Order: sequence, then C-alpha cells, then structure tokens
Amino acid sequence: MMTIKETQDQITEEFEMFDEWMDKYEYIIELGNNLEPYDEKNKTKSNLIQGCQSRVWLNAEMIDGKIIFSADSDAIITKGIIALLIRVLSNRSPKEVMETDLYFIEKIGLRENLSPTRANGLVSMIKNMKAYGLAFNSKTV
Repeated sequence: MMTIKETQDQITEEFEMFDEWMDKYEYIIELGNNLEPYDEKNKTKSNLIQGCQSRVWLNAEMIDGKIIFSADSDAIITKGIIALLIRVLSNRSPKEVMETDLYFIEKIGLRENLSPTRANGLVSMIKNMKAYGLAFNSKTV
C-alpha cells in the first residue's frame, strides 16, 4: 500500500494531465462515480456532514487499527471530492488521519476552483475525517 505522501503525489500527477478545469471536474465526477456503493442504512442524520451545501454522508469504522471511510453525496462533484479524501485518508491509522497535511488540495488547485460553498464543504469534510481520527485515536491509547 502506498504512503499518504505517495498517494497525494499520485493524485497531483493525475491532475497535471489535464489543462482545463472542465476536464479536471469531469475527472472528479468520474472518481465519485467509482466510489464504492454506500450502505443506505448509514444515510443517517448523525453521518450527515454539517456545513456542506449538498448532502454528504460520511461513515468510519476501525478495522485492524486502521480507519476505513465510506461516503456518499447527492451532488456529483462533492462525491468526487470526498472520493479523493477517502483515497488519501482511508485505511490509515488514526494518528495518520489526524496529522496528515492534505497538500494535494492546493497543488491541484482544487480550493481556488471551488465555489465558496463547496470550499466550505471541503473544509467540513476534512474536519469530520480528522475528528474521526481523534476519536479513534483516543480509544486506542
């Protein structure tokens, strides 16, 4: 399995293949479409991320010392963004999830190419994932 840094560098390289932001958006949508199906029973109010304009559900389980994230969204671009975050942060230790600097977001120009509401949603998604890291970390200590 790749390290978090290797995964972020790979994502950065993938986005460098596209010159136009429309192509990058299409790629983000494709990533969202390839996200593993989300269990409908997890579409609960407690899994709904606050601060996102669209609805985003995020679930996390601790399996063998690693956090496994799953998510879904009713908006195609948002679903692609959470797919990117899952790719970087899922299957990592709680400590890694808490401490990771998600530098790929700046490198691929994602934040400045999102509407303010989507950018706020991105921050909320990251906060939620890091909060799971914190919660699971305190259980394992």
